[in-house]
Amino acid sequence: MKPLFLIFSSLIFAAAARAQDYKLEAISTAAPGLPAVYAAVIDASGYRVIGPAGAWCEIWLRKSIPTGAKPADDTIVLPIAQGTLLGILRFAAPGYDRRGQTVKAGVYTLRYTNYPVDGAHQGVAPQRDFAVLTPLSADADPNAAPAFDALVDASIKGVGTPHPAVLSLEAPAGGALPAVAKEGDSDWVLKVKVGSLPIAIIIVGKVEG
Repeated sequence: MKPLFLIFSSLIFAAAARAQDYKLEAISTAAPGLPAVYAAVIDASGYRVIGPAGAWCEIWLRKSIPTGAKPADDTIVLPIAQGTLLGILRFAAPGYDRRGQTVKAGVYTLRYTNYPVDGAHQGVAPQRDFAVLTPLSADADPNAAPAFDALVDASIKGVGTPHPAVLSLEAPAGGALPAVAKEGDSDWVLKVKVGSLPIAIIIVGKVEG
């Protein structure tokens, strides 16, 4: 039989570990303050990701994300065109992006892009799929599909960060959807299905590069 202090220590450690988990909560109301053109394309229900300190972020995805043929490039996993609107993200308090940059509290659009194949981005992720954050107030047309450079510039100027604010995207590896799950040592992934398209967003976690 284990000594009592070891049992208590194990219980305390397990409780502390659970306290660091992230969980998912459904939101049954539309994103607040959406312009009519956005309300027409964004789902009226969303997801709240809750972490150790409370609500981390809220996400409302597009009702239907336009897709095309799967790219021949194996490092691109999602069949989505450059600049396509994916959804809306709200940070109720300051958050951070995949690069660890602080992102001010506010409402942001999420638009699809692929990071360039160059030395500056080598090794940032096994896949090139990313979502770029731009303040909703600086992104007037949900049906626009800005080119890479224009999208990057809008994010840098709007968010006020040295680099565009981004979140990594993946194809979900399996399991029930929707869900939020730990991946690796420190990443937390929101896994959802939009129409017939399964998509995963790494909403907590930082990479260098």
